[in-house]
Amino acid sequence: QVQLVESGGGLVQAGGSLRLSCAASGRTFSVYAMGWFRQAPGKERHVVAAITWSVARTYYADFVKGRFTISRDNAKNTVYLQMNSLKPEDTAVYYCAAAATRRGMVVPTNRGSYDYWGQGTQVTVSS
Repeated sequence: QVQLVESGGGLVQAGGSLRLSCAASGRTFSVYAMGWFRQAPGKERHVVAAITWSVARTYYADFVKGRFTISRDNAKNTVYLQMNSLKPEDTAVYYCAAAATRRGMVVPTNRGSYDYWGQGTQVTVSS
């Protein structure tokens, strides 16, 4: 089992920045990749960014490219999402997820590829 705890969400004005953190504990040696997803009210949960744990290959959704950066600190078992130039449409609950194995793509991007989920952290961007 892997436990994930997100932090860093909050309220920010458009154009501002936030950094989300996701601390993993438990069988972290078994993690293949970690990802950030988000879900706005009434909408499906979509991948935002993902990173493989050992080689740090990354994926970004088109709507965050150039604004968000995913990174990981292996020593701290923590993955980060630096979010810059935030827009009101970035408002959502952000979830951290961990994949235990590779299923298909090198960097997993769909929900079904992830085995463990955090509780989510709210990000609200005001206009």
